Amino acid sequence: MRTDTPWGTLPARDHLLAGAVDAAGAPVLDVVVPVYNEEKDLEPCVLRLHDHLARTFPYSFRITVADNASTDRTPQVAARLAAALPRVRSHRLEEKGRGRALRTVWSGSDAPVLAYMDVDLSTDLNALLPLVAPLISGHSDLAIGSRLARSSRVVRGSKREFISRAYNLILRSSLAARFSDAQCGFKAIRRDVAERLLPMVEDSGWFFDTELLVLAERAGLRIHEVPVDWVDDPDSTVHIVRTATEDLKGVWRVGRALAVGALPLDRLARPFGDDPRDRALSGVPGGLARQLVGFCVVGALSTLVYLALYSLFRLGVGPQLANGGALLLSAVANTAANRRLTFGVRGRGGAVRHQAQGLVVFAIGLALTSGSLAALGAASGSPSHGTELAVLIAANLAATVLRFLLFRAWVFPERAVAEGRPEGGVALAAPSAGTASAAPSAGHCDDTHHELGNVR
Repeated sequence: MRTDTPWGTLPARDHLLAGAVDAAGAPVLDVVVPVYNEEKDLEPCVLRLHDHLARTFPYSFRITVADNASTDRTPQVAARLAAALPRVRSHRLEEKGRGRALRTVWSGSDAPVLAYMDVDLSTDLNALLPLVAPLISGHSDLAIGSRLARSSRVVRGSKREFISRAYNLILRSSLAARFSDAQCGFKAIRRDVAERLLPMVEDSGWFFDTELLVLAERAGLRIHEVPVDWVDDPDSTVHIVRTATEDLKGVWRVGRALAVGALPLDRLARPFGDDPRDRALSGVPGGLARQLVGFCVVGALSTLVYLALYSLFRLGVGPQLANGGALLLSAVANTAANRRLTFGVRGRGGAVRHQAQGLVVFAIGLALTSGSLAALGAASGSPSHGTELAVLIAANLAATVLRFLLFRAWVFPERAVAEGRPEGGVALAAPSAGTASAAPSAGHCDDTHHELGNVR
């Protein structure tokens, strides 16, 4: 996994026409058409797309043909189109891979909105402006077309319909993806987001789209979905088994990286915006309600684990040893879960220190519960197992309240998280009015992009 992204969180989204567009004449939109051996379809596609944008798109645009090491006359056709049409250019790559082509062209583009679509134009071009508008206005970070939306109209075979729905079901169940259609050939992204996100995306082939979306969603970026009309390309020559295998490998790789916190997704965090009500207020703790809910959920699960471990250990050792062992194991798991889920700290930075501080909190809890057991033993001599559990539950409730206060004030202090320090904390509060950045935002918009015959 690549992690060499620029430091610092993203600025607040700004309307592109409020200063983000290059005064020297850079286009607002750069539509990339990745192709491989498309000498027959390339010219009609580019001419149709160019005519549509010239007639209906209210901003400046560019069409970039990204040739993926074609071996036929595709490079000559692309060069001829670039020479004939001022707003068309061609870019030649010596290696195949749609993801590689998009990464290369997007990384070098000066347009604030970046897009791509496939050469067959399977998606209705009238969906282009609705896709781009949320990126230009500053409302969203990425935009995708969805063939699975209720109002979408799709014409394709049952086999491809089944494969597409099964793939999206896999993404929802394994990576907890909430976007509806990962593979639709119609996507867009703001350039400022692409600059941070692209270095984290490892895949250079068909899984590129999915990886981009999963990482963006996990980082808390806003993904806008547009229902599309889509007609299947009957001449697609994609290798279904090979593509499916590579996609499943990609799902496993990304899932593992997310599980171990290997990606610095906190660098993609955005402030809430320019509404004064969204800015951080001094002396007012942020996220308390959300943290309480998360802490209670983690605490309930930890208590169940603790009681199960105590009952298991109690079969072979005395109550004090059983309590200490169960509390130690559940405390390590509790600290890790609260670090990630309750207080939003991602990445490995500071993990060891957090666990060490968590063990101090554990020691306090151990003192409370062990003292309660000692007091019970002194009072009743040989209490029943049920009585021991009841006393431990009461002691743990008191320890839980103290644990939350210590976690919030000492282990995961709000100021470290809110300031977005590179230790791994996700920025939960926007910067104050005096520090909010209004840096130019860029976008990546995509017109009808049907994925080069992929099973989408």
